[in-house]
Amino acid sequence: MTVPNTPTTSNAAPSSPAALPTTLQPPRKYGIGFWMIAGAFLTAMAFNAVPTPLYPLYQAQDGFGTLMVTVVFSVFAAGVGVGLVLLGHISDWVGRKKILIPALILEALSAAVFLAFPELPGLLIGRLIGGVGIGMISATATAYLKDLHTVRRHDAGSGLFEIVSTGANVGGLALGPLIAGALAQYVGAPLRVPYIVFGILLLLALVAVACTPETVTELLSRPTYRPQRISADHGDRSGFIAAAASGFVAFAVNGVYTSLSAGFVAGTLHRSSVLLAGTVAFALFAAATLSQLLAGRLPLRTQQALGIGGEAVGLVLLMVGIQSANLAIFLIAGVVCGAGVGVSIKYAIGMVAAMAAPAKRGEALAGLFLVCYAGMSVPTVGVGIAAHFIPLTGAMYGFCGTLFLVLAAVAVLVRRVP
Repeated sequence: MTVPNTPTTSNAAPSSPAALPTTLQPPRKYGIGFWMIAGAFLTAMAFNAVPTPLYPLYQAQDGFGTLMVTVVFSVFAAGVGVGLVLLGHISDWVGRKKILIPALILEALSAAVFLAFPELPGLLIGRLIGGVGIGMISATATAYLKDLHTVRRHDAGSGLFEIVSTGANVGGLALGPLIAGALAQYVGAPLRVPYIVFGILLLLALVAVACTPETVTELLSRPTYRPQRISADHGDRSGFIAAAASGFVAFAVNGVYTSLSAGFVAGTLHRSSVLLAGTVAFALFAAATLSQLLAGRLPLRTQQALGIGGEAVGLVLLMVGIQSANLAIFLIAGVVCGAGVGVSIKYAIGMVAAMAAPAKRGEALAGLFLVCYAGMSVPTVGVGIAAHFIPLTGAMYGFCGTLFLVLAAVAVLVRRVP
């Protein structure tokens, strides 16, 4: 997830005492640390996408249906919300590492739960723990990357930060299902081996974070603790609301597509390939990553217009693919949706990261991510519940129709942003 390439004061060296350490280390250490945090971020995001192609295996083993898959998916989003509300915003006070290290420990614990309890209860608990960890990581790692880039290259633009943060965040979500599908398909023990591999990678990520210089001086007199609140008071109220609405829709499209993709391949198309299920999920996130990179030099309004247009066209293709049970159309829908989602996320997070003061960057991003993950959770459960009582096609028509209305409202909001 990235910030737009518009000149802002956030690209200059922050002056707030909470934005930079009092004693700077050699610039080279911040440059190396930038890449280590990016690697840790990518690993955490990829790990949390590992279960996506494995859901049909859990379903076959434990005998649950589409509704439970959406519940499991939403348990993760609920965990993210808990992490964001309770801890995602306080790295501005205590330091980035004091949030990232415990968060990565939670991710490693989640992998251990998946290994120890490869049944539905373990899946639910593991997803909840992993979600809490990602809630702590998402805003903190994004802010950490921005800090490290600013310290190391304070006189440069944000181009490198944009590319790397895109690859770490959305690129990680793309790689997770693909790697998990390949490991499950060709190595064996599909409900164990992917978690063993990523458990080792998470331990290496912990070491990387521990070796990275801190960029925030811990406040001696901290603000009174309170859970994260959703506030538009981050420099531009209308801009924040437009960004949050854009992120909500993008994560809703993302959540519904990825929660249904493996079941569509295994249940509707009757194809048992775990690698194919992982590839279907990979298509959306890979397109999202590529679209963010390609849209980097476009004006913000153009970016958001492309995002809204891509999501709208992708939703139409998604309905056609499900109605016709056509894998090719379903894959194309994922690519088009992913391209729109990627640009919309770039716009949303870019707006917030650019407008927020450095000392409140973590808090602002935590508030945005809270809205985004609500978009991932609520519509996904809604589609799952509806599909339990009516055909999936009917549930998807209702979902897509509702999102078309929301997309129209987002377009109006974006036009009102100065």
